[in-house]
Amino acid sequence: MLETVRYLIGSAGSSRFGSKSTAEEVTEACPDLRSITAIITGATSGIGEETARVLAKRGARLVLPARSLKAAEETKARITEEFPGAEIIILPLDLSSLSSVRSFSFRFLSLRLPLNLLINNAGKFSHEHAISEEDGVEMTFATNYLGEHRSTPDKLRISLSLSSSTFRWVETARETGIQGRIVNVSSSIHGWFSGDGIQYLHLITLNKIPWYDATRAYALSKLANVLHTKELAERLKDMDANVVVNCVHPGIVRTRLTRDREGFLTDLVFFLASKLLKTISQAAATTCYAAAHPKVSGVTGKYFADCNEATASKAGCSAAEAARLWRVSEALAAEAGAGGGVIGAHRDRDLDVQEDSGDKGVVE
Repeated sequence: MLETVRYLIGSAGSSRFGSKSTAEEVTEACPDLRSITAIITGATSGIGEETARVLAKRGARLVLPARSLKAAEETKARITEEFPGAEIIILPLDLSSLSSVRSFSFRFLSLRLPLNLLINNAGKFSHEHAISEEDGVEMTFATNYLGEHRSTPDKLRISLSLSSSTFRWVETARETGIQGRIVNVSSSIHGWFSGDGIQYLHLITLNKIPWYDATRAYALSKLANVLHTKELAERLKDMDANVVVNCVHPGIVRTRLTRDREGFLTDLVFFLASKLLKTISQAAATTCYAAAHPKVSGVTGKYFADCNEATASKAGCSAAEAARLWRVSEALAAEAGAGGGVIGAHRDRDLDVQEDSGDKGVVE
């Protein structure tokens, strides 16, 4: 009850920011970002576009990957109209496709730019059951999580190549002393998922359940974002890399994530919930705080909400599940790269997935 009251009135936490803080407000105290190159996915509308706009205002060079280059160019035009000196680069990327993620990584590296900041903001809420054609994985999970997992390790692995001809991520941090940051945009909805996530992914990928629960699939993908953050933070520490990674819950806000179900009912629900909704600028605040605020320096593997460190769900705090998900994700990426790509091809020992039928074994 107390947390709800604090949210509604926008009470500031230990960071001196709260639910009513905006992206511009939380970045006012940030250092000049003109030395920062930031990759921001999902920046063609909503929270992602506001994040890009504010970071451009603070001087950051932006790389905006997008499936729709037309939408990305329109976003670039809006930002450069407001900030004529902004440097923005558009590159093609479809996060549901492994080959597209790899192509993007190499296109970016060919630019020979430093990489200081990665914001994984892109998200999808698919109301209908769909499978990624290339990789054979349920579409919401493939887009919201696997693309994020694939792109980040790829960049880290490539960055460890001691090539003097190109700027690399980890080398950028080591050479400049500027700490690299990764921000994964999750959701409090991650706490709605219970049960064995890998088993459930297996079932929905092979369509072995009586009906497709879009909300549960989305919750699983957001839980995967939290677990990915936790495991990646540990791996970065082991590498002694000057790079931190955190995940954020932006808050309740109406964005194009609901575009598949626009209409009277959707409008009514959002109208009735209007007092709980954030503005786009307020929703982008926690992302910008984790991306640029000095207080987050050295902080890694954490979950943030309303611009303050918060506690993830019990499942989201499991180091064992985080490590397990990483192993599964690496195996899926390897299988897709080898021309396979169906999670059902891995069972029992490899992915700790047991063959089953119906909804048996899934804990609600």
